[in-house]
Amino acid sequence: MSVVKELICTEADGSLSFGNYELGAKSKKEDFEYNGDLYKVKTFKEITKLERNGMFVYESVPGTTVSHFVEDEKELSFEVEGMEDAQITVELEEETEYSIWIDGEDVGTMKTNKGGKLSMSVELENADKASVKIKKA
Repeated sequence: MSVVKELICTEADGSLSFGNYELGAKSKKEDFEYNGDLYKVKTFKEITKLERNGMFVYESVPGTTVSHFVEDEKELSFEVEGMEDAQITVELEEETEYSIWIDGEDVGTMKTNKGGKLSMSVELENADKASVKIKKA
């Protein structure tokens, strides 16, 4: 997997890819249309952030590259790559329990807060990428 040179793009399978953790300076791309929504990505080595229609969707510290990002009402899945372990926060339904898998391993369940945010750490230092699946419990 490699960084997304265009900062955000639609993959051949219809999924979304975004982010570039190799950038030394902040870069952003706005008004990217995907499935009828407008997306904005801000990314560089320290942070990657994705918004949909002005609302929070995804954030990682430090910056990451995300590929095959697919979301529906029951599940969110994506692959993530970075230079080091990342703290990832995603927006889901508020006060809802979710099961989380990283690289196919069940890492447990978490409940979102009143704002619908769910945060997790993903180990990336010893791996090229990690696959993440978050499913409504």
